[in-house]
Amino acid sequence: MDQRRADSIRQTLEQLIITGAFSDGERLDEIRLSERFSVSRTPLREAFQMLAASGLLELVPRRGAYVRHPGIIELVEMFEVMAELEGMCGRLAARRLTDDDLREIGTAADECEKALKSGDADAYYRENERFHNLLYDASGNSFLASEARKLQRRLQPFRRMQLRVRGRMNQSMDEHRAIVSALEDGDEQRAETELRGHIAVQGEKFNDLMAHYNRSRMRKAV
Repeated sequence: MDQRRADSIRQTLEQLIITGAFSDGERLDEIRLSERFSVSRTPLREAFQMLAASGLLELVPRRGAYVRHPGIIELVEMFEVMAELEGMCGRLAARRLTDDDLREIGTAADECEKALKSGDADAYYRENERFHNLLYDASGNSFLASEARKLQRRLQPFRRMQLRVRGRMNQSMDEHRAIVSALEDGDEQRAETELRGHIAVQGEKFNDLMAHYNRSRMRKAV
């Protein structure tokens, strides 16, 4: 129960931070937040730990938790690296995955499709995350999978948010279908290219994401 509560608090705080309800460098007041969420400090601190893992909070011993807004350049750089890591996972997975791996990846893609049809962006993201984690494992390279997961956690709030940009879930699902097709065909180059393109938030995709990000923050600031 505490873990589920902590995750719920994390999601709420994540959205508040991203949309500018808390300013960069602001110290979060544990007492007020505990009262706001009607919880003890234990699930709140667990939520803080999750947010620190994604880079949205800095935990300073004996001083508290401070909000950290990543800059645009930092986000671009992280997405560039993420695209390369996932591309490599796709290339290796196309060569090494088993029938069971392919079946599980296909099932995760099907669950994304169901979430898309119901218009549930949160459910889509959860299944999307499972889809990508299965791909990491299917690469057969545990070090690569570990590094991909670390960066995935850092980018999690922004990967989730960009699914709310109009039309992005449909586009993402099309990309998932192309990835699964490449894996089924054992086409290493195509799997790598499809995954790299799926993650690379640049050009039009990145502009859409940042426009949504900045508008949300400006609305909160008014």
